[in-house]
Amino acid sequence: MKTYLPKVNMDLRKWHVVDANGAVLGRLAAQIADILRGKDKPIYTPHLDAGDFVVVINAEKVVLTGKKETNKKFMTYSGWKGGEKYTSVAQVRAKHPEKLITHAVRGMVPKNRLGRVLMTKLKVYKGNQHPHEAQQPQALAAAK
Repeated sequence: MKTYLPKVNMDLRKWHVVDANGAVLGRLAAQIADILRGKDKPIYTPHLDAGDFVVVINAEKVVLTGKKETNKKFMTYSGWKGGEKYTSVAQVRAKHPEKLITHAVRGMVPKNRLGRVLMTKLKVYKGNQHPHEAQQPQALAAAK
C-alpha cells in the first residue's frame, strides 16, 4: 500500500469571510477549524496543511448558549505560586472579543506544529471591517 500525497498548491488557497453575528460559538469554531484544516476538500490529508484562510468579522456579537456568559471561566497561569488568574466570558468579551473565537478554534486544531501553522490562517476582527479586501474573500454562512 502506498500513501497518497496530494500536491498542496499554496497559490490556490481561498479566502472566506464569516460573519459571527448571532452565531453560536462552538458551532462556528468547529466550522472554522474544518476549513482551516481542509476537511471540506477532497485532497484532505491529516498531516498536511491543505486548508484555506478564514476572516471572521463581528466577533463581539457571537452567542454562547446557557449560562456560559457568566459561569464559564478562562484560566491563565503565570508560572509562579498562586499565579492563577480567572476571567469570565463577559470580561473577555469586553476587552478582547477576538480571543473568544481564537481560543475556541485553537482547542479544535491539532496541538503540534501543524496546529500553530493553521492558526496563522485565522484572522478575527471585532467589527465588521477587515483589511483583507484585496484577497477577495468569499462570504461563508456561519453555522447557526
